[in-house]
Amino acid sequence: MENIVEMISQRELARRVEELAQELNADYAGKEAVFICLLKGAAVFMADLMRHINFDITTEYMEIASYSSNQPTGKIDMKKDIGVDIAGKDVVVIEDIIDTGATLKFIREHLQTKNPNSIKYCVLLDNPVRRQEGCLNPDYTGFTIPNRYVFGYGLDHDGKHRNLPFVAALTI
Repeated sequence: MENIVEMISQRELARRVEELAQELNADYAGKEAVFICLLKGAAVFMADLMRHINFDITTEYMEIASYSSNQPTGKIDMKKDIGVDIAGKDVVVIEDIIDTGATLKFIREHLQTKNPNSIKYCVLLDNPVRRQEGCLNPDYTGFTIPNRYVFGYGLDHDGKHRNLPFVAALTI
């Protein structure tokens, strides 16, 4: 394995995911929501988050590509769209990381054409340093991180290391 440094421990992740779920539980008490997981990076986060949710949810998945060889391409490609009708429903988009914000902006514009009641964004990691003009900020944030390439806990590094139970970065 490459030289890596742990940035967010397994224990910190578990604690914060549970806290995020409690925030969602308070905001959606008595409601139903559609959780839309952005594949592949957010799958672990959403699975852990759902275990603490106490309101009715359905799950759906989207796959968006905006990186190649760990670098943003500047192009957003939808590989898989949702397969359910979200008109009139409350939607929570579950994302692993937001940096430039371009992907969430693209998703917001796309999902708004499907006429949901509301769209909120729950991200595990926020790198606000790289946020582009006109891009949104998440409604629920796990951790704000420095401007470093991170992986683990579902996020990959050249297709590897999604299985790490913590968030890591390469040593400098």
